[in-house]
Amino acid sequence: MSAEMKNTLVESKLLRDGYRCVKHASGLTVFIYPKAEMRSTYAVFGTRYGSIDKVFKRSDEDKAETTPAGIAHFLEHKLFESEDGDAFGRYAEIGASANAYTSFETTRYLFSCTENAEQALEILLDFVQSPYFTKQTVEKELGIIGQEIKMYDDDPQWRMMFSLLRAMYHTHPIKDDIAGTVESIAEITPEYLYRCYNTFYNLNNMALCVCGNCTEEEVLALCDKMLKKSEPVEVERVFEEEPDTIVQPLVEEKLPVACPMFQFGVKEAVTGAHRTEKDLAVTEVLLDIMASDSSPMFRKLLDAGLVNEASFSYEYFEGTGYGALLFGGESGNPEAVCDAIREEMARLKREGVKEEDVRRSAKSLYGANVSGLNSPDVIANAVMTMHFNDRELFRYIECFSEITAEDVNARIQTLFDMDKTAASIIRPLDEA
Repeated sequence: MSAEMKNTLVESKLLRDGYRCVKHASGLTVFIYPKAEMRSTYAVFGTRYGSIDKVFKRSDEDKAETTPAGIAHFLEHKLFESEDGDAFGRYAEIGASANAYTSFETTRYLFSCTENAEQALEILLDFVQSPYFTKQTVEKELGIIGQEIKMYDDDPQWRMMFSLLRAMYHTHPIKDDIAGTVESIAEITPEYLYRCYNTFYNLNNMALCVCGNCTEEEVLALCDKMLKKSEPVEVERVFEEEPDTIVQPLVEEKLPVACPMFQFGVKEAVTGAHRTEKDLAVTEVLLDIMASDSSPMFRKLLDAGLVNEASFSYEYFEGTGYGALLFGGESGNPEAVCDAIREEMARLKREGVKEEDVRRSAKSLYGANVSGLNSPDVIANAVMTMHFNDRELFRYIECFSEITAEDVNARIQTLFDMDKTAASIIRPLDEA
């Protein structure tokens, strides 16, 4: 092992499991999670660069730079292309399945295979490090992504989500579509792409996780062969100050849907720092107690015919500078559902939760997370998500054994604010 390479075993005595975290000499953080009993191998290679990173300042420069909305997503599309063809074709030749996606804060490239894992990993490390942008290829991609943007504009679920985010957030770019707009992507040039690539695809800003039928020796040998050393550059994300208030409490639209749809949000006041593993676990327990299919609120809504099990959902939506509880689904009376959620917030804030309910919920969530450790794709993406949010997967799972009613009740008091709730409702076109 190179003197520049740091190799750490991350293990959990509670879970009786472990994986390797290697700081490679190139600057890349590499996670290796062997599962000898699995037939498949899954790998994800990602960068801490997403749609919200529109304004940034490099540590080796004096001024911040503003880039067009949608450029992170545009880069994801373009990296699959090269002068010799595209990466999808290379994967098809060896029987591997590949994909990629851009989120608000990261861009990830991945593959899954049951054989030829070393070749698949070599392709992944090769094409993500080999940008190829020309004026002609950029212009061609403009039309493709423009059609994708229009397709999402016609998607009721997508429209509803961003309507809610715009109702909650004044300035934070979380309210802007990940792919940008037809107008914003028209500003993208090869120069912009290379500029953002060279800033955010620095290996010190990236991570790789390989899980399943693999060995540490194989993965590190390929890293030694394929990775090009990157000089570290710090990147400061620049955001306008986000007010604690919401923009408006309700947004309504009419679209071609069969049944009214709703999404309800509770905006959280956040700082620039990421929440800890325990903060995250406590919030998950709170949501489970409040809205799972065994919760009093859900049973009441179901018995009244206001929601159905197939569509009702809830999640903790959080990241750099933003956080919210989100509830959604279909309902013939979405206003009544939103009122019921507010009523349950008020009740929990007044009465709190009981220790036995916390223990039951925490055990259930602990079990679900442990079960996920049997799936290489779940493991790899969870490890990456935790890493990019300055957390560690095992520590997060272990937190469920430590949570008390006092923890959850304290979270209720800080999070539940009726003045920070908003709703987005989509109604059928023919509804009066």
